[in-house]
Amino acid sequence: MAGLAILAGCANTAPGRDTAYTSFDQDAYDAAWTTADNDDPIGKLLAQKLRRAPRTVSNYPGSSASTDNTVLAGEALNYLGIRYRSGGDSPGTGFDCSGLVNYVAEQSLGLKLPRTAAEMFQIGVPVARNDLQIGDLVFFNTMGRRYSHVGIYVGEDRFVHSPSRGGVVRIERLDMAYWNKRYNGARRIDTTLVASAHAQN
Repeated sequence: MAGLAILAGCANTAPGRDTAYTSFDQDAYDAAWTTADNDDPIGKLLAQKLRRAPRTVSNYPGSSASTDNTVLAGEALNYLGIRYRSGGDSPGTGFDCSGLVNYVAEQSLGLKLPRTAAEMFQIGVPVARNDLQIGDLVFFNTMGRRYSHVGIYVGEDRFVHSPSRGGVVRIERLDMAYWNKRYNGARRIDTTLVASAHAQN
């Protein structure tokens, strides 16, 4: 699908709100997504496995060196299929990219993260791409600005996110050309950093 133009992602154009490309090409995006993940048994198994993962705060390592954040990823997979909505921050309204991450972090870990993707990137510990672990936040430049889109890594080079207008919460591949080109970093949530950030506000 060389040369295919796909527009997707959230941008941080206003405080407390992420917005998507107004020129989002849903047909092109869906075609690329279907080609990449059609009949994807690994993706389906990941979703099933993580959905069954225990979702208790006791499984979350907090600020320790451990990084077993499967609880975060498992919670996110409960919302597969929820429609994208600009500014959306709950299953009832729909989600934008950071709305999904924020909601999932609060429901699964009791953490209130910053509202926008760019602000989320300021929280936590930087993670190299080859060191990604389940539950890490992955960031993309989708609108000519770094950290304008965020998702949650679920293992096997895949992440879950709310893509853009017309889309739904879904699992996608980091090595898909569109996302691979726009990937620009990852963070591992650290509860002490989150608490510190909120104390300063």
